[in-house]
Amino acid sequence: MGCSSCSSGRGGLPAGCNNNGACGVGGCSKLPVFDWLSNMEQPAGMPACDIVEVRFKNSRKEFFKIGDVSGLAVGDAVAVEASPGHDLGMVSMTGELVRLQMKKLSVQDDSGIKAVYRKARPADIEKWQQSVDRENPTMLRARAMATELKLNMKISDVEYQGDGTKAIFYYTSDERVDFRELIRHLADEFRIRVEMRQIGSRQESARLGGIGSCGRELCCSTWLRDFRSVNTSAARYQQLSLNPQKLAGQCGKLKCCLNYELDSYLDAIKDFPESNVKLETLKGNAVHQKTDIFRGVMFYAYFEDLGNFIAVPVSRVKEIIALNKAGEKPEALLGKKDIVEVAKDPDYENVVGQDSLTRFDASKKNKKKKKKKPGNRPEGELSTTTTAENRPVQQQRPPQAQQQQRPQQQQRPQQNPNRPQQPRVQGENKPDANKQQNRPPQPRPQNQGGATENNSTPQTGNNPNRPQNQQPRPQNQADDNKVGNNPNRNQQRRNRPNRPPQNPNPNSEKKD
Repeated sequence: MGCSSCSSGRGGLPAGCNNNGACGVGGCSKLPVFDWLSNMEQPAGMPACDIVEVRFKNSRKEFFKIGDVSGLAVGDAVAVEASPGHDLGMVSMTGELVRLQMKKLSVQDDSGIKAVYRKARPADIEKWQQSVDRENPTMLRARAMATELKLNMKISDVEYQGDGTKAIFYYTSDERVDFRELIRHLADEFRIRVEMRQIGSRQESARLGGIGSCGRELCCSTWLRDFRSVNTSAARYQQLSLNPQKLAGQCGKLKCCLNYELDSYLDAIKDFPESNVKLETLKGNAVHQKTDIFRGVMFYAYFEDLGNFIAVPVSRVKEIIALNKAGEKPEALLGKKDIVEVAKDPDYENVVGQDSLTRFDASKKNKKKKKKKPGNRPEGELSTTTTAENRPVQQQRPPQAQQQQRPQQQQRPQQNPNRPQQPRVQGENKPDANKQQNRPPQPRPQNQGGATENNSTPQTGNNPNRPQNQQPRPQNQADDNKVGNNPNRNQQRRNRPNRPPQNPNPNSEKKD
């Protein structure tokens, strides 16, 4: 419970923001009070209030008489009277506002109010800090003891007295608990005086604090001190769904905030007709579904189509009920005057998608193009890279330019027609080594026309004197691709013309 200006805590001694921060109170604590009488002068002849309000751990506050101690301000640590010994707390309210607070809480100004001893000394604060450090281990050990004794109780908080001689154990239970054995075990182990104090679930939430479903701190731990009973009828009047998980607070009871606006809803719902009356029309009977109190609209649905809610004004509902009592039925729920065509006002529209949250998530497209080699462009054309929008129209290359750049192929010498050649079919599978061994030996043809042995073998490489193929290449046939024991296969191969090897690079020229 501390704001960013003073950063107070349980063990610190904040001086308060003195109305200089955003909290507007004299200190950061649970159940703070704004002193709106601090800037007013005391009326003449009226004695000043000699009582101050002192805050202890969490939401516990008590009133004490100042006595001989003077100069007390909000946020001062004081040593006050306790039974037995003394306790340490912080002043949370002074001045005339204390008298009004006592009247509101029905506290009698008599001799039963305890006194303030003095302002806290450094030794008192140091001893108090040691007692505060013992609170959490003591609470955990007390819970373990209660479990061992099989007591149906929940120890929610432990508060040590300022002098460390006494501790108050706060617990919640749904039934009466006999904790006499537990008190003996606690007194023997911690060597302190033990006080057991039973509180309700709402008081437990107020002491421990927390964050509500609205996102703010709990009302019971910040400003709400009187806990009024809340019924489920408060949720019905406000047209809320009776969902226990949404209507219950952190204490497990109905939320106290259900009573805040209940009076406004009760005043507004007086002009509404009963919701259990069915409306009879020529189109069919309609039943009530829900009510919008502040808009003055009741929603009805026909029995044939219960999923279609029709918003009917309250005046129209009263009119239909009066007609039904007279034995008449209107044509439909809504009359001609009740049907209003709502013109759509010109509004801002997301035209180009500037409101999209994922407009920057799209990956950027690479607009860079690869540079083309200057050799592929005709002379006089700049080899620059441009975008698709600014790219100029590319001129068509003349067919002569490509013919001039290509080297002319040399004429190959004609093949000797008398030379016997062995035909080869494209796509023919190469036989295995075992099948080649089983083939009968074929006689090698003799060279004719004075051809030497070197001319009978095909040459590879860039040879300008290589004979050129004059005969067309035979088509591939499905029967030739089949490999099997065909007796006519060798005879067919002998009759096929031999295809000379092709040059892999026809554009290459032999260098001198």
